[in-house]
Amino acid sequence: MAIEGRSERFSGRIRLGMVGGGQGAFIGAVHRIAARLDDRYEFVAGALSSDPARAKASAAELGLKEDRSYGSFEEMAKREGRIKDGIEAVAIVTPNHMHFPVAKAFLSRGIHVICDKPMTTTLRDAKKLAALVQKSGKVFALTHNYTGYPMIRQARAMVAGGELGTIRLVHANYVQDWLTTKMEDTGLKQAEWRTDPARSGAGGAIGDIGTHAYNLACFVSGLDAESLSADLTTFVPGRRLDDNVHVMLRYPGGGRGMIWASQVAPGNENNLTLKVYGDKGGLEWAQEDPNYLWFAPFGEPKRLITRSGAGSNDAAGRVTRVPPGHPEGYLEGFANVYSEAAEAIIAARSGGKPDAAVHFPTVEDGVKGVAFIEACLKSSGRNAAWVKL
Repeated sequence: MAIEGRSERFSGRIRLGMVGGGQGAFIGAVHRIAARLDDRYEFVAGALSSDPARAKASAAELGLKEDRSYGSFEEMAKREGRIKDGIEAVAIVTPNHMHFPVAKAFLSRGIHVICDKPMTTTLRDAKKLAALVQKSGKVFALTHNYTGYPMIRQARAMVAGGELGTIRLVHANYVQDWLTTKMEDTGLKQAEWRTDPARSGAGGAIGDIGTHAYNLACFVSGLDAESLSADLTTFVPGRRLDDNVHVMLRYPGGGRGMIWASQVAPGNENNLTLKVYGDKGGLEWAQEDPNYLWFAPFGEPKRLITRSGAGSNDAAGRVTRVPPGHPEGYLEGFANVYSEAAEAIIAARSGGKPDAAVHFPTVEDGVKGVAFIEACLKSSGRNAAWVKL
């Protein structure tokens, strides 16, 4: 498709647009902060709400020019794809059901995509989107932000380097309490759409946080499950989607895994933990204390590895910003995904590829995540029968 007045050569920051993320949307602000933290992006356009009036008001609050504020993502994709200095990348921060149509619209206009998870609400759409990304040749980044933490990069490198030996056990928990009561009936926007099958998809807690746990387990261990047994439960009366999940996993080569994801466990705020054990040693990490990684070589005392201290490796160092003893956390991890995607987008300006050290979740990871959700739903519907991924 011809692009009116649009040069293939760019300089400076990546011009970023956003779909969703307007007034009252928590995650939109997180994405904007993450994009700006390393000064790699400039936020220049948006269709910030499905309500045109709210979209316009949100754009004005954020300082967008009036002619770069759009009432619909279709209008935005069409115009930004053809104007001079149109956006190079779009961040999609809508409820889940809109991820696929929005991503499709922008990819077809030659625009890179950074999308919230889960990637789509069905495996069929996930596979279609993967094909579209491959055909377009554009960068697609999925914001599994926990992969951006320095000590997660440290753990991944240690596993890949053989320091744990052959992986036997992978255990991930992601436990919260904010949906212990029927918060969707109080008018809380974040609860309303997450418990609505039409907007969230068929999975509740399994799609919202279970996919994070599964992705993190895959990212660090280097393993993809070949089969699973899942028990999805809805504890809150009247709720339409699951709010608690237990999953057992089988990995190629005989490894085993477990995932517990819950949004109805009082006393837990954002309790994401990962434990990986091999025949030579084990690793333990907790998101609420993210600057530390416990390493237990078999038969030796347990060792504490800090983000910028003794024992940390180059994989952790390249995504670390501040000196030892200064904590980094959620926003910085999120920003690392944006900055890694920026490396790929900048390389793509000249038809190249980023350095091999660059890692961010891709469309392929998105397909795996949606396949995981559908397999869990299928297994639970069969009384936790084992199903293949």
